[in-house]
Amino acid sequence: MNQPSDPKANLVTAIDILLEPDATMLKNAEIANARLRKSFPDGFALDETHQPHVSCLQRYVRTAALDEVYEAVGKVLAAQKPATWKLRAYRYYYLPWKEIGLAGIVIEPSKDLVDFQQKLIGAVAPFTENTGAAAAFVTTNEDPEINQPTIDYVAGYVPNQTGGKFNPHVSIGIASQDYLKKLLDERFEAFTFSPSGVAVYHLGNLGTARKKLRSWELEA
Repeated sequence: MNQPSDPKANLVTAIDILLEPDATMLKNAEIANARLRKSFPDGFALDETHQPHVSCLQRYVRTAALDEVYEAVGKVLAAQKPATWKLRAYRYYYLPWKEIGLAGIVIEPSKDLVDFQQKLIGAVAPFTENTGAAAAFVTTNEDPEINQPTIDYVAGYVPNQTGGKFNPHVSIGIASQDYLKKLLDERFEAFTFSPSGVAVYHLGNLGTARKKLRSWELEA
């Protein structure tokens, strides 16, 4: 089994600066993922290379500047207290692609989250590139493809997923759109959770967090 591709081998790396959720969110995400996989066995499991997370910023950055990116994120964190945040998860959603959809648990975009995202955008701006290609992502022999919507999504993350358009969520898996439409009709029991860590991940297909590059544990 091949290891995920090494970001150092490419000039541009697709990254996700994300929040790692606490046990409450992990439990809810794993239960939902199991349901989706029962309906759609070809979908991905939440595991070491598909970590549940809340994306705050996806960007193409110069691979040679990754250490500077980590330093910039660390400086933002020094002025923040994400572990004290109480985030509210309140519904499901999905992004359609052909006959399937990528589903997630949606989180209210609190002022803390929106401010954090804006600070990250400014901090990593000097190291970003406008676009990238499939080579910027993690691929393996078992999962060799990066679809065009994934490439385009990262390229347009700023401004399409930022500010008033920020849609914080935890991706929970893939299923048919017919199944996901029924899922959205179900009553969702809202819950609160807190971040337990912050990390920079190398992205894979469908925006999955495939390889941890750098992480920070959070203290309240």
